[in-house]
Amino acid sequence: MSVLVLGGAGYIGSHAVYQLIEQGYDVAVVDNLQTGHRQAVHTAARFYEGDVRDKEFLTEVFTHEDVEGVFHFCAYSLVGESVEKPLAYFNNNVQGLQSVLEVMYTFNVKHIVFSSTAAVYGEPDTIPINETDTTNPTSPYGESKLVMEKMMCWCHEAYGVNFAALRYFNVAGAHPDGVIGEDHRPETHLIPIVLEVALEQREQLTVFGDDYNTADGSCIRDYLHVVDLIDAHILAFDYLKNGGASGAFNLGSSNGYSVFEILEAARAVTGHSINASVGKRRAGDPSVLIAASDKAKNQLGWQPRFDDINEIIRHAWEWHQHHPHGYDKEEV
Repeated sequence: MSVLVLGGAGYIGSHAVYQLIEQGYDVAVVDNLQTGHRQAVHTAARFYEGDVRDKEFLTEVFTHEDVEGVFHFCAYSLVGESVEKPLAYFNNNVQGLQSVLEVMYTFNVKHIVFSSTAAVYGEPDTIPINETDTTNPTSPYGESKLVMEKMMCWCHEAYGVNFAALRYFNVAGAHPDGVIGEDHRPETHLIPIVLEVALEQREQLTVFGDDYNTADGSCIRDYLHVVDLIDAHILAFDYLKNGGASGAFNLGSSNGYSVFEILEAARAVTGHSINASVGKRRAGDPSVLIAASDKAKNQLGWQPRFDDINEIIRHAWEWHQHHPHGYDKEEV
């Protein structure tokens, strides 16, 4: 039987494909290559190019594959863009999952591991954030993910579809072997932006606000290595197959680093000065976001392997040094 990875040509999805194959799984990938990269897909995986909203296409994939379970990574994920284009986000994210769940139901596929987000919480009530805390998204992106979680919950009740919604915080790093890494266009994540400055692809890093209620005035975030993230996905899949209860799980390192701390760590890892300046705050940026990941550790048996921020940045730096322009678009 095969595992179907939806969005398996993207940053996180491609790492899932690699780690699943490394652990002996038979893997098939679906991706429309709108933001993903064909070169990121492991050569041992079967690849189907298409959109999950196309039920006829998705049905054909399920017909060819004896699917044991689904890993879902195919969603639009930019908070700011979602505010400008809410209908596009609900169409792609919510309608896309509806199509997936309908086809899963048709083929009696009972397990789905879902890429959710800390954005479902909105402005946190407490730090660290627990799964039982209030969910009140402040963006269409976060709202779409919360709706998708609720869809899976109701499908669990009605059809027996088992799900694990993994709510992650800031994912960073790259495969330790350097075979795949992060390549977003445009790039919006802090660590790769800092490394682009080190590579002289940007003039400087803009720190959005230095007057937050933190030790150095910049925002604090929880950074999780992408390999550790995928470890949790695979554990969640095994957990569901073994009768584990469906639900949501936070994934984070439970350590917080400020923007200035990330900048200093990147300077130490790369040996570059990395110019930076302070700009205005961005609307909606909370001061501190840190996950409580006890549930994932206790129920899934998950334990991060790369929880040192310097190692996370080092793996990302190795990828960016060897692929300074990401994946070569001309080879797609």
